[in-house]
Amino acid sequence: MPLPLAALLALSLGALFAYVARVALSQSDGPFWSSRPTLVVVAFAAFVYLPAVAYFTAFHGDWSYMYFVPWRHVPSAIDLAVVVACAALVPGAFVAAAPFSRAQRGNVVLAMMAAPAVCAAVLAGLFEARLTTNATFVQFTYGVGTHPAAASALGRAILVVIVVVAAGALWCVRLLRGAVATKKTRWKALA
Repeated sequence: MPLPLAALLALSLGALFAYVARVALSQSDGPFWSSRPTLVVVAFAAFVYLPAVAYFTAFHGDWSYMYFVPWRHVPSAIDLAVVVACAALVPGAFVAAAPFSRAQRGNVVLAMMAAPAVCAAVLAGLFEARLTTNATFVQFTYGVGTHPAAASALGRAILVVIVVVAAGALWCVRLLRGAVATKKTRWKALA
């Protein structure tokens, strides 16, 4: 996915996960950064989100940079740093929203979730032509040899990544909601 959109989506997902885990976070006594919900979010970022962002940066680099810079001129260390930073924004946003979620301030957490999502939607609308085109930087710049993204391997990859990230996010939500049930079940078994 394009890196600017990936960063905004990561912020929104982290806040969403904090909102979903609000009950588990409010019931835990210890620090929230070592809790089960935090570990679930870190696992999602490492095993689902990071590979999704890395795929597009590695195989569709010019599109990933939205044709603003030629990907071949970007050092691989910068690629790596940007991809890791995008993935780290998921647990980062979770940690930033967790105190508000723990304090049952859902309106703040929802705002933290909605603001990046709205920014991503506006950005996608403004740069729709860049997002729906499959080309190299030079092809896009000169308008020759471009193809619709939907009719290419890029389009198929976008669909697969949307499904994988959505499924991973839904699984994460299920685990975050199940954290409370598991804890209650454990206490009943001990009693």
